Amino acid sequence: MTKDHGPSIKDDDTYEALREDGASKEKAARIANAQANSEQHPSEKGGKQPPYEDWTKDDLYARAQELEIDGRSDMTKDELIKALRQH
Repeated sequence: MTKDHGPSIKDDDTYEALREDGASKEKAARIANAQANSEQHPSEKGGKQPPYEDWTKDDLYARAQELEIDGRSDMTKDELIKALRQH
């Protein structure tokens, strides 16, 4: 039986499956809520931003700072890209 995660989680089954697969609470909630909304399509490629490989290291660092990724100041460009994708 699926646990009720409260009103902030719109699709409890998806949330639990993502958490079991190792997704963070924040990521699992974001995906579960997007899938529960018929106007969003989380499986489709979304934004208009270029791939992280085309960003400068300073831009990657700024994004990592926005997301409060720990250890970002010591990361290389490739490490920043990996951390942002795993967030």
